[in-house]
Amino acid sequence: MSRRTRSQGTCQVCHQTKPRRALLPAGLVRDDLLPMIREQVPDWSEDGFICFPCLNRFRTRYIRQLMEKDLGELDELEQEVVQSLQNEELLSENINEQYEQSLGLGDRIADKVAEFGGSWRFIISFSVFLAAWIILNSFLILKAPFDPYPYILLNLVLSLLAAMQAPVIMMSQNRQEERDRLRAENDYQVNLKAELEIRVINEKLDQILHHELPRLLEIQTLQADMLSDLHKKTRR
Repeated sequence: MSRRTRSQGTCQVCHQTKPRRALLPAGLVRDDLLPMIREQVPDWSEDGFICFPCLNRFRTRYIRQLMEKDLGELDELEQEVVQSLQNEELLSENINEQYEQSLGLGDRIADKVAEFGGSWRFIISFSVFLAAWIILNSFLILKAPFDPYPYILLNLVLSLLAAMQAPVIMMSQNRQEERDRLRAENDYQVNLKAELEIRVINEKLDQILHHELPRLLEIQTLQADMLSDLHKKTRR
């Protein structure tokens, strides 16, 4: 065998004869690339050679497959997040609208009465009414007052008003407690959903960290090998 023959070799992929410096022994090829190479070259031998252009082509194809797989997993993750957000939006219902739809006519009247009874409008208007009642029965109608001092009829009216107003206010308070209970249940559901979503996101992040990081390191190693081969070729 001549010296020229010993300094050359044949690539198992493109079947071109090239100098040894442009070839890499097949035994030095990374194991991750071997399935892809054997798929194209069934008679691949560990004793042969592969040229750097063919090797870089397989490296590029392998990196592209890894990236496409990563993008596919990210798309699935985005779909799960969108679906979770949609479910959470459905859980976040308007409690006020739901509560208003369940009220009857009597309940609405009682709420209006309780709202008016606990406002400054009631205090001012009732003070004006009391002052007018006392003035009419003390000064203007001196000859025949319909409720002379000590204003027994006024006391009866005030007693009836207090007797009627107290249960109405209690009814309104009971409904307010019911509304607060519905709001608390809805808040609990939303918080529970948010907690579950945070847990799912943490699991996804852990999966990406443990599953994708080795893949990224593998891509970085392949890129480093390609840069090293390119640097060797430029030095030659």
